[in-house]
Parts: sequence; C-alpha cells; structure tokens
Amino acid sequence: MKRLLSGMALSLLALSLGAPVSAQNYPTRSVSLIVPFPPGGPTDALARRLADGLKNQLKQTVIVENRAGAGGNIGAEYVATAKPDGYTLLFGTSGPLAINVSLYKKQNYDPRSSFAPVIRIGHLPNILVLHPSIPANTVQELIAYAKQNPDKLNYASSGNGASSHLAGIMFNEMAGTRILHIPYKGTGPALNDLLGGQVSMSFTDILTALPHLQAGKLQAIGLASVQRSDALPDLQTISEQGLPGYDISVFFGIVAPKGTPDHIIATLNSAFQAALNDPTVKETLSKQGIVPAQDRSPAGLSAFINAEVPKWRELIQRSNVALD
Repeated sequence: MKRLLSGMALSLLALSLGAPVSAQNYPTRSVSLIVPFPPGGPTDALARRLADGLKNQLKQTVIVENRAGAGGNIGAEYVATAKPDGYTLLFGTSGPLAINVSLYKKQNYDPRSSFAPVIRIGHLPNILVLHPSIPANTVQELIAYAKQNPDKLNYASSGNGASSHLAGIMFNEMAGTRILHIPYKGTGPALNDLLGGQVSMSFTDILTALPHLQAGKLQAIGLASVQRSDALPDLQTISEQGLPGYDISVFFGIVAPKGTPDHIIATLNSAFQAALNDPTVKETLSKQGIVPAQDRSPAGLSAFINAEVPKWRELIQRSNVALD
C-alpha cells in the first residue's frame, strides 16, 4: 500500500509540474509562430498560409504573431529566449537566420547555436525590376547604361543590410557599376517610390512584384537566382545574362528555442511537411514564386544555415556594411 501511495504521489507531482507525461502528448494548447517582420509582407503572408494548414496537423490553433524590428532580430531574440517547449517558434528568413549575425555589431543570439532547427521550407528568389522610364530590357543593357551614366541610377531596398540592399552591392561588385543605394523602412515604401519613378530599380521578391509586372507598371529584367522560377518561367536569371553565380534569394526556415525536445521537433517537422505537401498549399506557394527545399529535415536546415552564414559574412565584410 505504501508503494502504491508513493507512486500515486509521484504521478500527481509530475502532472502538477507539467513533466514529461504532458510533453509526450504535445501539443496540448495553441502554438505561437513568430514572424519577425511587420504584417502584410511576403514572410507574413506565407506564415499565415502555413498556419492554417498546421491547424489540421497539430489539432491546435497556430497563432501568427508579428514582432518586427532590427531586421528581424527582435522577433528572433524573443524566440531564442523562450521556453523550449515547442509552443514558440520562429518563422525565420535569411536576415535573422544568416545575415544579421555578421551585419549587426551587437546581437544577443546566434542562428547556429541559439535554435533547434525544425524545417527548411524553401526560398523566394528576388528579381531585378526597373521603372519603365529606364532604357534597358536586359541585364547587359542595364549594365551598359549604368556605366555610361555613373551615379545616375539608384536602387531602392527595404532597409540597410536587407537582402535587397546586399543584392545591389553584389550587382555593382560583379558588374562594375555604380548604382546608388536608397534605403527605405520596408518593402512597401520602397516599392511605392519605385512605382512613382523616384527611384530607378529594385531587387524585390516575386510575390511583391508580380501584380505590378502583370499591370505593366514595372519591368522585370532578371531573376536573382541560379535557377528559373515556375512563377516567371520565361524570365532569364541574372546569372544567365553575364553575371554567373549571381544569387540573392531569401530562404524560409522554422526554428524553435535551443533545448526543445527531439520528439517535439519530430512532431513539428512532420506537421510542417504534411502542410507543405497539401496540394492547395503547394499550388499557392508555386504561384507566389516559392521554390520548395529539397531537404526538409532538421539536420538539413542546420547544415544550410551553417553554409549561409559565411557566404553573407564575406559579402558584408567586402562591402564594409555594418549596423549598430
């Protein structure tokens, strides 16, 4: 009887402390998916689309929370310091998961060691778009015009250190041009000034640019990826047009706080894979220009981040770009 009572007491204590008994039944409540950027952008749209699909897989509500600021660092730091129980996840991109660790002088997390990778979703290629007033229909024509008119052209980015900023740095470096950088506070303001003709061009994502391309308000002359996109199959890559190896794509990956139990990571990975394999979701992402990742394992995302960090660091160091 003493052994029985002792066992019951230990079981009750485990339940009261939320010990492994409940953890094995994960999830038992809603899951927060942190988007480290403002609402309305491509990352936010993709996160909300996947959150709907995850509800069916996890049998729990998935709440998308926007915690924007510092190029994605605020949201990333929030997740890095969250309880590692699988209920707080980061919908990360190239910025917080690869670029910012080399870009910002002070950062309170490291993408390689502060998170438990869950899944790499895929990447969204940037495209080089021009205002119709710019007399160029190809990358080579743009390069020739830029060299004939040094410092006359400029390009808009979503902010200092963003992939759209680094895309221009890489373009100038590889093409030998001097196209000036104009930073904005977000993709929306940058696109508005491009549409209005206040700036010449931009390296923006397919999802954002596509409606304006279809309306004839912008002209796309090159895809900033080494492979073409199903969303714009006839658009040549910048690499094909004389700048071999040019590749500025934004990748998407899900991470949890470091120390999240393996069985929870496995549950989440399985749920995300099922959501991504849903025919409706696959069609939506394809139309948005998102190229799915070939390796969707947690180890695959870890290896990818470890390879991306030094790639961006080398570009940032060559360009002397650093932010406080």
